[in-house]
Amino acid sequence: MICSKVPVRAWFATLGLGCLGLVAVGMELQTLLHLAPCPLCIFQRLLYIVIGFVGLLGFVLPAGRLLWSTLVAGLGVLGFGVAAYQTWMQAFPDLAPECGFTDPNAIERLVDWLGMEWPSMFLATGFCTSRDWELLGLSMANWSVLIFSGIVAYAVLLFVRKDRT
Repeated sequence: MICSKVPVRAWFATLGLGCLGLVAVGMELQTLLHLAPCPLCIFQRLLYIVIGFVGLLGFVLPAGRLLWSTLVAGLGVLGFGVAAYQTWMQAFPDLAPECGFTDPNAIERLVDWLGMEWPSMFLATGFCTSRDWELLGLSMANWSVLIFSGIVAYAVLLFVRKDRT
């Protein structure tokens, strides 16, 4: 199988740089198109950053492949859940409780704190039900569901690799 011939370090480097690249593209779209990210968008951005750094840790310390791939899979599942919830909110805005109009949950408190610490990266100013940008008929939340699904599948492939290096 060709996948087993690619060193595990290359897989982790690709994952790490890919996730950090997604954050860079999202930041650029936000700036160019004057998009206002919501708390769930910012939390997903944070998850991409953490997954990116775990991928880079896997590049530096490939012997921990099982730990890193398990951590990436768990973060990917969390990201999938958040993106799927936001997708539901966008599909049914009348049924969705809007972020910011109730007592803040743990995600909103974390995003608020990060927004105060690093506003250009983490300040949430938009609404979770808004579909401000679409590509091929899919919102960013829809794309995020697909990307987090891919990250989970990628992590599973890393976990079940035959070689242990």
